[in-house]
Amino acid sequence: MERQQQIIDWLTALWPGREFSLLPASADASFRRYFRVTLDDGATLIVMDAPPAHEDCRPWLHVQQLFSAAGAHVPAVLAQDIERGFLLLSDLGNATYLSVLNADNATALYRDAITALVNIQQASRPGVLPDYDHALLRRELDLFPEWYLIRHHGLKLDDAARTELDTAFEYILKINLAEPRVFVHRDYHSRNLMHLADGANPGIIDFQDAVYGPISYDLASLFKDAYITWDEETTLDWLVRYWEQARKAGLPVATDFALFHRSYEWMGLQRHLKVLGIFARLYHRDGKDGYLKDLPVVEQYVRKTCERYAGLKPILKLLDQVSGQVQQDGYTF
Repeated sequence: MERQQQIIDWLTALWPGREFSLLPASADASFRRYFRVTLDDGATLIVMDAPPAHEDCRPWLHVQQLFSAAGAHVPAVLAQDIERGFLLLSDLGNATYLSVLNADNATALYRDAITALVNIQQASRPGVLPDYDHALLRRELDLFPEWYLIRHHGLKLDDAARTELDTAFEYILKINLAEPRVFVHRDYHSRNLMHLADGANPGIIDFQDAVYGPISYDLASLFKDAYITWDEETTLDWLVRYWEQARKAGLPVATDFALFHRSYEWMGLQRHLKVLGIFARLYHRDGKDGYLKDLPVVEQYVRKTCERYAGLKPILKLLDQVSGQVQQDGYTF
């Protein structure tokens, strides 16, 4: 409540004599919280509360400027107190893509998301955002054995299993790092895309962890979403739409769609192995159990990719062990 009172005091100083109310709007997987402010004339705004001991507003502000300059619909910054970790933002509403998507509107909404992503990628340049390099990608992969296999499922990894998994990880990273690089939102999915009342979709939020990395990463986030699934024929059609639009925009996608699709699959694998680890960590370390229900969908994405490509059978073997399935013969690297 102390933080909330500080926000009220801050807003009171910004608007002397004005009446307003403050209610929780949302929280995310970090320490950030969001409040919706309703002013005496009925207008609404959003306050981001990012406690400085745990969060830093400056990366969010930096990416907001980059994405806004690229034409993306991101929240406007109306006031800020960096020292205390408060930002006053325009309100993009509370209708996420996840809350409105259905079979009738999905293609149109994903088309808008593709266009916004192409615009952001066209604005990309090196040296502006942190590099999504081998070290960072590998740290993310290591969340899978540490938190999902060992902590969540109690699996004991012997030296042979560790070696096989390390070899598979390096194989994944080799393909990931061979991709052309662009600005990467890093969580470009249905919970972070807002359905806007004026139709200027999508509103884009939660971009503070953006990096400069593989061009297919945000596509894997978008089409291989942990929170809503579509049949593969549909997502393949959307991926083709992106690929065609990206080529017309001069983005460095592979001229052979099959090669581009392969990179997208392997990028999705890296992301989903990380997500399994993060969701388990949110539960065991942070006491947040809301993501546990999404684990089966993410694991299924991992399984499908590992079944399609050589070199990934050690990951399947480990998943079979923790899921209680009968181990199959013939797992070789």
